[in-house]
Amino acid sequence: MAGVKDKAALVTGCGSAGGIGFACARLLKAAGAKVAITSTTDRIQERARELGAGVFAHPCDLTDVAQVDALVSGTEAALGPIDIVVNNAGMVQIGHDEPSRLIQDIPDEQWRRGMDINLTTVFNVTRRVVPSMIERRYGRIVNMSSVTGPLVSNPKGTIYSAAKAAIMGMTRAQAIELAEYNITVNGIGPGWIETPSSSPEEVFAGEQAPIGRPGTPDEIGQVALFLASEEASFVTGQLIVADGGNTLMEYKGPAEGYY
Repeated sequence: MAGVKDKAALVTGCGSAGGIGFACARLLKAAGAKVAITSTTDRIQERARELGAGVFAHPCDLTDVAQVDALVSGTEAALGPIDIVVNNAGMVQIGHDEPSRLIQDIPDEQWRRGMDINLTTVFNVTRRVVPSMIERRYGRIVNMSSVTGPLVSNPKGTIYSAAKAAIMGMTRAQAIELAEYNITVNGIGPGWIETPSSSPEEVFAGEQAPIGRPGTPDEIGQVALFLASEEASFVTGQLIVADGGNTLMEYKGPAEGYY
């Protein structure tokens, strides 16, 4: 993808070697982008070593505005003005794994934290990088949403579904606001993606999709790479679904029962 070569890209949520964020960062670097990565812990330095020379890595709690400012300032000092942002951080954070609950059982603090790590993180990073993009009249913002929330949901999915749907509302508003500055803003809607943290139930669910398997982080990373490129200049405000056809199916029982 020639359209990311020499562009400075910041990718959040890269702590896991087998996760979507790290796949996005690796593919961007392979395509010639200058890459900065972040996660909430110092393990981000391990990911930087795996990516190789020239990668800027900085741990950051993206719910903290001061830390986001330090992250962006550090990235700009190391790589130059940020051209691309992949807002991938969310879902869970190390040390803060919380059980899913029915709405009537969700404590106030869990609701606030779920919104913070899935939605406020995207807001904080985007708000900080946009002024420079406007000044230079160029930018690519890619927000990792989900099919869960914008299109479908699950029991005990209130927090995650609400946050991921809100990401798409924010994406569309920003796409309109920033279009005149040659800045595109898009969302990706992964379906069932197999990562090291996937449960057997999640892998099984992915196997029920028409394509017959869960997706891989690289398959989502390839979508992010396109949306981050100059070649995607006429795509903005969109949710690009990558779910192996899962949301197409009304019937999801054994294939012999219907197909």
